[in-house]
Amino acid sequence: MAKRRKRKTRKRRELPFMTPRQLAILTYVRDTRRSCGYSPTLQEIADELGISKITVFEHVDVLARKGMLKRRYYKARSLEVTPLAQLPDERPTLIPMLGRIAAGQPIEAIETPDTIDLEEVFAGRAPVGILTVAGDSMIDEQIRDGDWVVYEQRSNPRNGDTVVALIDDEATLKKFYREKNRIRLQPANERYKPIYVRDVEIQGVVTGVIRRL
Repeated sequence: MAKRRKRKTRKRRELPFMTPRQLAILTYVRDTRRSCGYSPTLQEIADELGISKITVFEHVDVLARKGMLKRRYYKARSLEVTPLAQLPDERPTLIPMLGRIAAGQPIEAIETPDTIDLEEVFAGRAPVGILTVAGDSMIDEQIRDGDWVVYEQRSNPRNGDTVVALIDDEATLKKFYREKNRIRLQPANERYKPIYVRDVEIQGVVTGVIRRL
């Protein structure tokens, strides 16, 4: 009787765990290499983080064994962060915010470096989806044809929410209002009339709009 061969299943590769101290060491090594062109010494890391050189050595050794830090023994300033070390401030959803710009009267250009994390901006308790807008029925809500709307996948909107509603197996983007014996789906364009229904399936509530120029 032939033996069945077991299928090999690929295990999902998980990133090595980092303690806050190890994350601080990696970040300082990366930042020093970027700003100075060379790596910090163990003593400089210790001075920066307010810990002992022995503690730094122990963390560096662990990070090297995890594959997140490369070093050459007996060579000064050889520390190098590897691609395996995915630092939180290098996520693709993290976008630099450099300050303010006037849309009315000119203002003094003051640079205030900061970042906005799109994951945090659009994340909610419910799963999130994105739809491409087709049409101009929501133009007065600054939602244009070709925009992307980000929505939370939930079915309990409040009056005034912009929702993704399913009517006769077709999705539409409208403002939601619950009236006495019906539901009003209100467009944001005077060229379009409201849609009145007794009941409607709500696919989600819009939380943001993305526009590509």
